[in-house]
Amino acid sequence: MPLDPDVKALIDGLGAQGFQSFEKLGVDGTRAAVDSFTGLQLPAREVAAVVDASYGPAPEQRLRIHVPHGDGPFPVVLYVHGGGFVGGGLDVVDERARALALDAGAVVVTATYRRAPESRFPAAHDDAFAALRWTAGEIAAHGGDPARIAVLGDSAGANLAAAAVIRARDEGGPAVRSQVLLYPLVDPAAETAARTEYAEGYLLHLEALAWFGAQYVTGPGDVTDPRLALPANDLAGLPPTLVLTTEFDPLRDEGESFAAALDAAGTPVTATRADGLVHAVYWASGAVPRSSEVHDAVLAHLRSSL
Repeated sequence: MPLDPDVKALIDGLGAQGFQSFEKLGVDGTRAAVDSFTGLQLPAREVAAVVDASYGPAPEQRLRIHVPHGDGPFPVVLYVHGGGFVGGGLDVVDERARALALDAGAVVVTATYRRAPESRFPAAHDDAFAALRWTAGEIAAHGGDPARIAVLGDSAGANLAAAAVIRARDEGGPAVRSQVLLYPLVDPAAETAARTEYAEGYLLHLEALAWFGAQYVTGPGDVTDPRLALPANDLAGLPPTLVLTTEFDPLRDEGESFAAALDAAGTPVTATRADGLVHAVYWASGAVPRSSEVHDAVLAHLRSSL
C-alpha cells in the first residue's frame, strides 16, 4: 500500500523544518523531539480524575493514573511509553491515555522510568516491572480491578512491557490478563528485510535505532540478554497478546516474527499490520487521522481479553 498521504505530509513537513534523525540530535535534542509529538495530537479529553504518583525513589520512577467516568472497579491498563530508552515521558502519552481510559472504560496508568544514557540496562526493564508490581498492589485505591490488568507498550516501551509480563509469569505474579505491543522492538540484533528496506526516510531510521541501543546497553552481552532479546524466552503461558506493526517501519518484520513465535508457543495472539503507516503513528492522533485504526485495534483487543 502506498504511504498514507497524511504521513507523507508529516514527514515532508518535518523535513522542511530541519528535522534530523535522532542519532544526529543527541540526547537532549532527541528528548525535545519526542516531547514535541504532543503538538501532533488531538485535544486532550477530560477524564474523571488524573493522579500523579511514584513507584520508587528515583525522580523518573513516576506514574500517572487516568480514571474514567462512572463507577468502578474498572479494568486496568499499564502503559509503558517508548522513546528508544532515551526519550519519552508521561506528557507525550497523556492524550492517548485519556482517550484509552474513556473509550475502554479502564483506569490507565502511564509509567515512565530511568532513561539512558544516565541509567543503562537493565534499569528501564527493572522499572517497568516495578511499575507493574505497584499497579497490582495500589490500583484498587483508584478504582481499578487488580485482577484485570493489561500491559501496553509502544516501540522500546513494548520491549519493556513484554519483558515485564514474562518476568511476572516467571516470578509468580503479578497476574496479567492481556498484553498489547505496538510496533515493538523485539531483538536489538535482528537482521530483517524491513531493517534494510526502511532504513531511512520513515521517521525511525536504522542508524537511530543503533544509536538508541548504544545509549542503553553496557556491552555486547546485553544485546542477547532475554530481557532485551525477547525471542530468547519461553513464550508459552503468556496472556492474550496483540502485536500491531506498521508497514513502513524497520521494526516491522521482527514484530511479526515475534507474533508467529508466540502463536507457535501456544500463546493466543492477534497480529495486525497497519498498511501505509509508520513507526510512532499512535502518538500522532491529530496529524494522522488513520492513527485511529491503531487505537481501535487496541480497544478491540482489550475488550475481548479484559
